[in-house]
Amino acid sequence: MDRRSFLKTSALGGSAVAASTLAAPAYAQGKRTLTMVTSWPRGFAVLDDAASYLEEFVSAMSDGQLTIDKKAPGELVGAFEVFDAVSSGQADMYHSADYYFIGQHPAYAYYTAVPFGGTAQEVINWYEHGGGQELHDELGQIFNLKGLMAGNSGSQSGGWFRNEINSASDFNGLKFRMPGLGGKVLGKLGASVQNIPGGELYQALSSGALDGLEWVGPMADERAGFQEVAKVYYTAGFHEPGSALSSSVNLDVWNDLTPQHQAILQNASRATTYYQLSETLANNGAALARLQQQGVKTLQFGDDVWDAFGAASAEVMDENMGDELFAKTRKSFEESLATSASWINKSDGYYVAQRVRVLGG
Repeated sequence: MDRRSFLKTSALGGSAVAASTLAAPAYAQGKRTLTMVTSWPRGFAVLDDAASYLEEFVSAMSDGQLTIDKKAPGELVGAFEVFDAVSSGQADMYHSADYYFIGQHPAYAYYTAVPFGGTAQEVINWYEHGGGQELHDELGQIFNLKGLMAGNSGSQSGGWFRNEINSASDFNGLKFRMPGLGGKVLGKLGASVQNIPGGELYQALSSGALDGLEWVGPMADERAGFQEVAKVYYTAGFHEPGSALSSSVNLDVWNDLTPQHQAILQNASRATTYYQLSETLANNGAALARLQQQGVKTLQFGDDVWDAFGAASAEVMDENMGDELFAKTRKSFEESLATSASWINKSDGYYVAQRVRVLGG
């Protein structure tokens, strides 16, 4: 089934109200094109994939009446300048990871990932059914943005290293790329943390400007070529267990759209999350096997390192509690996480553990 067929049969199933809206026979505004600036170089696996799917889905759902003109970093603004460009009206919308913008407000971390946060399914549960979208809207009001979730990388890897990490002290002095609140956690362990755009990471690692980095996961990391310049790969990390992507729209532009076009953007963003996440998870295993065939050593951090991650994470999260909206968002997120986990741990989690025990894998 191709993506256009997928859209015609299933993309709108999550919202009966939106589906009935989309059935309206006419688009009052006629054709409209939205300029979307992104944080991803063209062709970047997972991340630019999601932006491209959103572009395709919007056009397919609207029969070409609403289209997106996607701009890569440098074509209009830089990778980390997309937030300000859309907030100010220089561009209509962006596709990015909102934790890049914790400098604007720390609560933006929750719309990508927080240390020891939710898996992809748990994040989606919160966003769609636990108040996450409403809080995204409340946060967006401050910056003239309408936030939408449009993609999820799934669980991100612990990262690429030149040498093994045998204790938490090995992070001391390490030049490491990790954005968001996770980067602040490594900073507490003594790392020299840097936030470098994705398009510059390969050169930074190969030149020695970085000692290590985290990016996404096997599918995206393989395409980026990190296995050519580092051979130690930790497959599980504390920092991004289910990283969401955002397709935020300038609020004035959003309010000027017809209800049909608003519904298309919202449901195309949902379809993007479902389609891109499933594609990524379907391909990570094979990509990891290829990395191992190229001499990559796959490891897990020891329990003492995880304990250090946990202690430092608690400090970082608590440091932001003086902000009322951050505290409100954290409370909402953690309540949703507890509700989701109370069932998942007793069902899916237990089942998978038993399946592996009985059948292997």
